[in-house]
Amino acid sequence: MLQKKTFFKVLSVYLVFAMVLLTLPAQGWAMFISSTGADTVMRKADVAAIQKTLESTVVKQRLMDYGLSSDEAMARVNTLSNEQVHQFAAQLNSLQAGADGADAVVFVLLVVILVIVILELTGHHVILR
Repeated sequence: MLQKKTFFKVLSVYLVFAMVLLTLPAQGWAMFISSTGADTVMRKADVAAIQKTLESTVVKQRLMDYGLSSDEAMARVNTLSNEQVHQFAAQLNSLQAGADGADAVVFVLLVVILVIVILELTGHHVILR
């Protein structure tokens, strides 16, 4: 009986802590950008993202299979318009393999904890060794 009360106390503290963390707003930054320099700033950031992707070994190998070097690909990227460069960079961001898996890890942990809580509440005992 004492063990059950201790378990529920620990569980309630954990759940309160989790709820507080989930209600915190995401950090955001805002600043003013002049309308004349916004295009060049965005283009530089997009070109940097494209260049970073082109420098990866997998992409270099695929380019070499098609008969292009990274320099030739960058030369072609530099001929694109600002809108095309931005669209290309946005598509690259959505295709990144092995992206941040922190969300998936948190989700899996929450599901496991939820399953353990449900099992404990239904009278089944979970023993971790």
